[in-house]
Amino acid sequence: MIRSPRRNDLTDCGVHHTAIPDCGQHDMQLNNKQKQFLKGLAHPLKPVVLLGANGLTEGVIAEIDGALEHHELIKVKVPDEDRELRTAIYEAIARETAASQVQVIGKTLVLYRPAREPKLKLPK
Repeated sequence: MIRSPRRNDLTDCGVHHTAIPDCGQHDMQLNNKQKQFLKGLAHPLKPVVLLGANGLTEGVIAEIDGALEHHELIKVKVPDEDRELRTAIYEAIARETAASQVQVIGKTLVLYRPAREPKLKLPK
């Protein structure tokens, strides 16, 4: 069972990989200017993770988590035909990886999570 990160939990926060009770990055809300900036950067990107027949597994979550730590901004392709199931998968991915949903384009989700040493500088 995958456990979602909690703000007051003294375990691996999923962002910094250290025991930080309140790192302040789990509830990151992007404003419209930041989302537009990230959408522009995400446009030429190809999906780095493709969900397969097994769906959303702990291995897939770990792969997405690693990709976010390395790239900060990624695309994830969810080829499921059921729109409600896709939406639930998108929400679960964002929750489990402590990432922000930037955009959904068809069956592709764009996620952003700042790394321990951020590479992208967001506008205010």
